[in-house]
Amino acid sequence: MRMVTDYPYNRPMLLEVTDLTHSYDGNQVIAGLGFALKRGAIGCLLGPSGGGKTTALRCIAGFEAAQRGEIRIAGRVVSGPGTMVPPEKRRIGMVFQDYALFPHLTVAENIAFGIRKQADFQRIVSEMLELVHLTPLGKRYPHELSGGQQQRVALARALAPQPELLLLDEPFSNLDGDLRRRLSHEVREILKARGTSAILVTHDQEEAFAVSDQVGVFKDGRLEQWDTPYNLYHEPHTPFVASFIGQGYFIRGQLIDPETVQTELGVIRGNRAYTMPPGSSVDVLLRPDDIVYAPQSALQALIVGKTFLGASTLYRLQLPTGNQLEGIFPSHTDYPTGQQVGIAIAADHLVVFPAQGSVAAHEKLPEAGIRRYSSNI
Repeated sequence: MRMVTDYPYNRPMLLEVTDLTHSYDGNQVIAGLGFALKRGAIGCLLGPSGGGKTTALRCIAGFEAAQRGEIRIAGRVVSGPGTMVPPEKRRIGMVFQDYALFPHLTVAENIAFGIRKQADFQRIVSEMLELVHLTPLGKRYPHELSGGQQQRVALARALAPQPELLLLDEPFSNLDGDLRRRLSHEVREILKARGTSAILVTHDQEEAFAVSDQVGVFKDGRLEQWDTPYNLYHEPHTPFVASFIGQGYFIRGQLIDPETVQTELGVIRGNRAYTMPPGSSVDVLLRPDDIVYAPQSALQALIVGKTFLGASTLYRLQLPTGNQLEGIFPSHTDYPTGQQVGIAIAADHLVVFPAQGSVAAHEKLPEAGIRRYSSNI
């Protein structure tokens, strides 16, 4: 079996969602949703609870009928004006949050439940058990398994009929942190080994990044950005994406030219050009990895807190104005709280937004207009 590890850029589209809109009792839950997923890729719908992620997944599965828009799977319209293909005819597999295993059936019998070609079911069940590393446990019942093992059974059962697309709705939410991290990596390896396309729904950023090739950030039923995890972190399109992905700060500045901003930390240059007029008031996004230790720098900060991360240490730094930032330094040298250190800005990706209203919903810190965003997931 060939292991597919790269993102399938040159493959055809498997899932295409266009202008999808859905309401409950007059309340719009999804508004104009549109994205596409290539065959063999893993996508994720990420966002806070109540943002419309699960509703979107249910529309793709055929459990909900959208009021507007179109869904295509492998080029075939399964949902659109005058068309509503039932779930069982969409060639979709589903993995639920609560596993939904049959308690009176063994592991092998659960996996075999959805296999239509009964003549092949023993071979397929054996392959699935091997794929999810449960071969010795085929005769056990769900209550005799751990949570992680039960989730593997649910995954194997969903993959057994060879679906075109696999949908996973918060599949790891019932597991503890360490098991979630381990299983999320295992699920990616299993899906890539099979070449199976999938859409994951989660509110957990770490989980989304561990499993997915592309991630869509949801806010109030709208897709703010559909992109790679790298681009979501380094080049967010909206202040909400910047705030929801990772951790960072917005610092007030003034645009000098399309690639340069003057801030209280000095002049910051990047590799992105902006069309706003010179002199525009902007908010500049800085991540902890944009703040580096620079002992010879004239820019000094006071260490007011720190968190040891192993290979690096996250320092909370107070500027002369009283505002605070965070920086990640290598952990080879330990700097005590209360010490002044030299810092510099290493922000290759210059990310700015117009200051007027761009961060109005967030709490403003005192002094120079620095607003802190933290991951709220």
